[in-house]
Amino acid sequence: MRKGAQHKGNAMIANKETLVPTTPHVEGDEDIGEIANIVGFHIRLAHGATYRHFTETFADLDLTQKQVSVLWLIGDHPDIAQTDLAQRMRMDRATTMAIVNRLEARDYLVRGKSKTDGRKQTLNLTDSGQEMLTVAKSAINEHEQWLKSRFTDKEVEQLIEMLTRIHE
Repeated sequence: MRKGAQHKGNAMIANKETLVPTTPHVEGDEDIGEIANIVGFHIRLAHGATYRHFTETFADLDLTQKQVSVLWLIGDHPDIAQTDLAQRMRMDRATTMAIVNRLEARDYLVRGKSKTDGRKQTLNLTDSGQEMLTVAKSAINEHEQWLKSRFTDKEVEQLIEMLTRIHE
């Protein structure tokens, strides 16, 4: 049996693991030598700090960043095809299906048949999913305020533009 898993009947159930993406800043750890000039290093540290704060903000909701994004996109685009969702999220089909399966199991969304293309499945939020999205958007606003408080409005705009250049 793999570590972090347990048997339930004939199925293998993965236990939740607590992940710590990075170690928080500690007084006296500023001298990191030449690595201080590596952009990727700072992006990793910024991602870790952002992820930690997101995780703390969303601890009571039991949702991941990707799950929130999926709920949000489905809420903004009722009847979105699962394949279109995957493209917009820049995720592969297997990852998208796993997230959709989890959210469907929690009664946050429902699958349906496309009216225009019988090969595609559409996705829509349930009432529970819409309620959770409303709560999640409130938590996102709290998280965004924490993040944006470090910058002026102009700097936020520039930061988004610069980060977009990296991931496009």
